[in-house]
Amino acid sequence: MDLKFDSANFLQYNIPMGLREKELIKYFKSLGLEVHTTTKARGHQGFYMKNRIDISNNIPECRIIPTLLHEFAHYIHSKLEPQMLRTGGSLEILFDDTNTECYKEELIEVTLFVDKNSKCEKLEQHKQLVKEKILEQEKIIKKTYPKFQRSKKFKEFDNYIKKSNAKYLLKYDRVKLFTGMFFKKCEIYSIENIEKDFCDMPEAFAAYIRLNSWRKKQSRISAKINKLKKYYQKPTELFARLVEGLYLNPQRIQIIAPNTCKRFYELLNSGYYKELRNLSGYLSPHHFSN
Repeated sequence: MDLKFDSANFLQYNIPMGLREKELIKYFKSLGLEVHTTTKARGHQGFYMKNRIDISNNIPECRIIPTLLHEFAHYIHSKLEPQMLRTGGSLEILFDDTNTECYKEELIEVTLFVDKNSKCEKLEQHKQLVKEKILEQEKIIKKTYPKFQRSKKFKEFDNYIKKSNAKYLLKYDRVKLFTGMFFKKCEIYSIENIEKDFCDMPEAFAAYIRLNSWRKKQSRISAKINKLKKYYQKPTELFARLVEGLYLNPQRIQIIAPNTCKRFYELLNSGYYKELRNLSGYLSPHHFSN
């Protein structure tokens, strides 16, 4: 269905915020999009898939328009690159340019500005804490075994652990061990109580078990950070956050990403981004003027 709005009137920014949201949704629906604003959006602020936009009912009012624009950017991208939901898209198609390295670098900076979660700050802090815990345990081990290296086999420990139930703590931080054939006995072991549960264990070996546990935590945190960064650096996400950023703070985004913004506005004004052109007023410094 073709848009019947007069875009000049549609983009008047003396319209109250609540009405702007309604006008945006009305516009999206006129394009054949389903728009839902009363869902949890699959755990996200918003979600786009197969001509449907969901906006979480849990987000604050100030986040509704940026989220609507973010998800609409995915819709526009899907028209340029139908397989983008599966592949993550490509900057070459999004910017109609084979030389996109500069755009990518700038877009990552835009994402870090627009979405503070993309910095993974809490995870990075947790990772640093875990690193310190590993070094603490390593220091204890080296008091007795100064040549100890994490990358090499700890032969003295390996010889000891074969005969101890503490070997289960190398895989789990807490275990229940059932013994006895007819009269079952349950023993619970934890890395919190190694010295109590295994009073004959040398301090260095207890430290090695804890070091092993912290290293597993470190791997899990690193995997989570890498997964998040991979998500945030998908071309389709970089593009959507550019659109979102140009609504939130167009002046700042143009400072952060001058080359990307120049190319974006060239393509926007030429109609390359299709119906997004009708929302150009939302992506300009002028929309803050009223």
